[in-house]
Formats: sequence, C-alpha cells, structure tokens
Amino acid sequence: MGDAGRGSELQTLDLRKLWLLDPRVTFLNHGSFGACPRPVLAFQQKLRSHLEAEPLKFFARDWEPLLDNARNQLAEFVGADARDLVFVSNATTGVNSVLRSLHFTPEDEILTTNHEYNACRNALDFIASGSGSKVVVAKIPFPLDSPQQIVTAVMQRVSPKTRLALLDHVTSQTALILPIQQLVKELQALNIDTLIDGAHGPGMIPLNLREIGATYYTGNCHKWLCAPKGAGFLVVKPDQQPAIRPLTISHGANSPRTDKTRFQLEFDWTGTTDPTAYISVPEAIACLGSLLPGGWTELQQHNHQLVLAARELICQSLGVTPPCPQEMIGSMAVIPMPDKLAKHDFMFLHEQLLDQFAIQVPFIPWPEKPHLLMRISAQIYNNRQQYEYLAKVLAEY
Repeated sequence: MGDAGRGSELQTLDLRKLWLLDPRVTFLNHGSFGACPRPVLAFQQKLRSHLEAEPLKFFARDWEPLLDNARNQLAEFVGADARDLVFVSNATTGVNSVLRSLHFTPEDEILTTNHEYNACRNALDFIASGSGSKVVVAKIPFPLDSPQQIVTAVMQRVSPKTRLALLDHVTSQTALILPIQQLVKELQALNIDTLIDGAHGPGMIPLNLREIGATYYTGNCHKWLCAPKGAGFLVVKPDQQPAIRPLTISHGANSPRTDKTRFQLEFDWTGTTDPTAYISVPEAIACLGSLLPGGWTELQQHNHQLVLAARELICQSLGVTPPCPQEMIGSMAVIPMPDKLAKHDFMFLHEQLLDQFAIQVPFIPWPEKPHLLMRISAQIYNNRQQYEYLAKVLAEY
C-alpha cells in the first residue's frame, strides 16, 4: 500500500473514534439503523439537560425556535421549502401519516412494487383492508440491467383506477436507487399522486426535492445523516397539506395561531415528547459535512466508491455476478449468495457471522433465485480490510 493508501486507512481509523461503535465488531450495516457520532450525541445531551433543568420554560419558550431552525437547515439540505416540511419520528410514520389521512374507496388502486419495505407494505395492506381499495404490485425484475426496467415495470401496472403510487427512493431489500424523478414525472402526467419512501435517501445521495416533485416525500435523518434516533421528516406539496394530518391529533387542530400553517401546527406538537432528536439534525449535518475537505459531496462519493469496491471484491471471491449496474447504487450494495450459502436460513447466517466472527451484516431472503442476498453498507468509518475479512469468511464458510 502506498503512502496515500496508508493515509486513507489512518484517517478511517481516526474517524471511527467519532462513533460509539464496538471496536471488536466489523460493523458493515450502517443502513439498518445508522450510527450517531459522539459530538452529535453530546449536543443532544446538552439539549436534554436544558429541557430537564426547566421543562416548562423549554416547552413554553425555547423548543419552537430551535425546531424552526432545524426545519430550515434540513429543508435547505434536502432541497425543499421549509414551509412544506414537518418532523416525524421516522419514514414509516411519514408513510402512515399520509396513507391514513387520505380517503380511499373500493374504486381506487394503490400502486407499489415488489421491492417495497415490509413495514410500509403492511401499512398499505391495512389501508386497503379498511377501505376496500386494491394494492397493485409492479414486479421489478432482480437482478436487472438498467433503470428503465423499473420504469417499464411500474408504468405497465398503471390503470385508470390508480390513485396513488408508493415507491421507495432507495430500496431496503435490494439497495437499488430507483429513477424516482422520472417515475414521478410520468405518473403525475397521468394525474397520479406519488408518495416516496425516502428512508435511505437523505445523506446517502444528493437530494433536491423541488426537482423530484413528489406529492409526498418522507425520509429518515437517523440513517445516512447520522442524526439521533427518532428524527425523520415529511414534505408535502402545499395544495395537499390541508388533508394531511398527524397520527396523533392534539392542540394544533384548533389552535388560533395564524403565523404558521395548520399543517405545521398539528405536526409540530402532537403531545409531550423529546424533540431533541429533531433539534440535533443541523448538528449532524454540520458534523458529517466537516469530515472531509469536500464536505457532503466528497463524503457521498467516498462511500459510493467504497461500497462499489467492496461489492466487486466480494463478488469475485464468491464467484457471483453483481445484480445491477453501478449507477443504481448509493452507499449500500446487495450481493447474491452462491448456492452453498443460499441453502442456509438468513437469520442463521446473520447470527453465525456475528457470534463466530464478530461481523455485523444482514442477509435478506428473496422469493426468486438467487433466494438469498447479503447487503453491505459503506460509511466513512469503514475500510477495505473489513470487506476483505467478510469475503474471506464467506468463501471459507
């Protein structure tokens, strides 16, 4: 390894100290729950201490300006208008808030894909069972060769009854970046609203929600933004905001205030809770953006290149073919397991690698061949040697 390579590894080791991650574990699963850096956690703890020192003053005077500041900075980061953004605890809550606010009939169809996140698919089924509407599933092939296959699969399932499309921006099971902007454009041309589950989008890939133009977009801040757990957001187009209500109806429903929209008044306060995760989002944006000279752009490019290199070396080691083009990957990649590994239960493999080799990486069952997938993540604290270790363990398993 040359001097530049050694410098890169030393930098990774130094940056790893910013996280509380167990140094004994090869942690290659940032995508599931993220990991919050020590400086951000320290910032949140100061907020919590401030809250507990004088709870009444905090909730009566202090929290709302802090929340508005966080809203403004997050909106700028994701390319949205602050007036259209509210905080929710996570993307699943955002999806549920939209679905349970809309009124579907037996004549309506709700379009999604076979790659949709299980929790949100459950929410769809719940809504459909209560309203008599129909969930229509577009079958996106996997493995696949191009983003156009996704567009074709989705648009072929559109009908005159399609009212809403729920689509992942980055799929959880298969780690694909869907061509969301094109899909939104084509669906809206047919007067079909779009609800985008952007759980993995913020922080993994550059976002400009104004350009994407979805009717509803919800995302997590605790994953690739590395904010504290319990921080997510929902962005709703202005003409749809009067219809969208939080899951908990509280004081905002009849507030006499006119300085904010009903949309913000209702979502901002749903009852006493700990808002410090929301308020810490700007600190997370600043912290991660300061780790490399090129800020967030360089961080996202670094993680993208690292996961591509990791995918290549593991695929070569196992003798399998990458299941999608490089341009459809952000900071996560899925690798098909060869037959000798695919015969095992996915939870068994996960537990074996964790217990025997201290490797934290998820395995995902898939209904068709290759039947078992492994998903790797790349964050700035990871390095090539960790993926080489994983490849060696799998090859010898």
